[in-house]
Amino acid sequence: MLRIETLAIGSELLETPRLDTNSVWLAQRLAEMGLGLHRKTAVGDDREDLRALFLEALERSDVILCTGGLGPTFDDFTKEVWAEILGAPLVEDPASRQAILDFYAARNRVPPAANFKQALIPLGAVPLHNPAGTAPGVYWEDPPGHPGRRIILFPGVPREMKIMWENHVAARLAPWASQPRRTLRMVFGSVPESALEERTRPARERHGDLAWTILAGLHHVELLASGPDPAALEAALADFRRDLGPDLAFVGPEGGIENAVLDLLLARGETLAVAESMPGGNLAARITAVPGAGTAFLGGATVYTAASKAALAGLDPAFIQAHGTVGEPVTRALAEGIRARLGADWGLAVTGNAGPTEDKDGPAPIGTCFVAVAGAAGTECRRFNLAGGRFELQNRGAAWALDLLRRMLLPNQAEPTSP
Repeated sequence: MLRIETLAIGSELLETPRLDTNSVWLAQRLAEMGLGLHRKTAVGDDREDLRALFLEALERSDVILCTGGLGPTFDDFTKEVWAEILGAPLVEDPASRQAILDFYAARNRVPPAANFKQALIPLGAVPLHNPAGTAPGVYWEDPPGHPGRRIILFPGVPREMKIMWENHVAARLAPWASQPRRTLRMVFGSVPESALEERTRPARERHGDLAWTILAGLHHVELLASGPDPAALEAALADFRRDLGPDLAFVGPEGGIENAVLDLLLARGETLAVAESMPGGNLAARITAVPGAGTAFLGGATVYTAASKAALAGLDPAFIQAHGTVGEPVTRALAEGIRARLGADWGLAVTGNAGPTEDKDGPAPIGTCFVAVAGAAGTECRRFNLAGGRFELQNRGAAWALDLLRRMLLPNQAEPTSP
């Protein structure tokens, strides 16, 4: 089997919150082909570090997938370093230069001179057209002094990298593909990681021929099973549907509880409006991130203050003053108010305290979260006591709100587990 590694290039991956999602995506695509990723590395924009890493990679791997460092700026020199260590000159590719000119002309702009360095390709390598940007990729087979090696350079922009993989790279690696490993991804709502691990142990043991991974995030907990036999994965899924029931919120390679909520709303022909304070817009952002959300989601309001609760959801200021900005009465009223304002079938509201200080308007310790769901049959409200810092609390508040709504939309309503 080919030894394959990824090199994620860019100081932003080491010095900022930006994550290397490219290597994860490439690993998934390789697994689908039955090819394994043996190593991944993130490295900053330092010529000597790149030089040393590239030389090491040439010694240990058959295929080296690099992302990043193909741009027009002073800190983009991936091609230059590869050309230097392999003794290959960089030569301008006319088609790549023309693609840059066309890209800018379509936007009624003139490319800066720096952009044309992107058209330089190591002699002996093949440029890979980039329809979504100005940086062509590079496919370099049997580079000087290293027969059998393949160096593939992608732009760091995920969208551009993905298009280039699909258009140019996957087919070039296909001759080495073997039996692919498939992955079953199951998303669970309102179930803590430790509880899920315990509850799923019998099913996992019954399907011990599969490889299992559990992943806890801010939005949900995922359970992944992988193996070469689709029938084995289908059998495992059937067991989990039976054993976990409504706690199994969503199944699919991408997406989560928000997808499940929208699917249920669409199936019922119903609509949703939201009013949120503690999540700070996180709730609406998650819903609208799903393509086609506008079919069921009418809109919402970030009611972060008492004044906005009155102005946007129609609450009486005297009512807010009497009951506080966080609590069951105001959360119920927000769900009912936003439902009425937007004419939705369902209203979903979240209030709470994400910190950093105690609630000045009432007894709501940090981590307090109230969720209310208003529908034609009435309004349900739940209190959750969540843990974490401000960012975690805002995300978890939105997650638990979506999952409470999801459970209420199911034919047989199910209570969420206490966090």
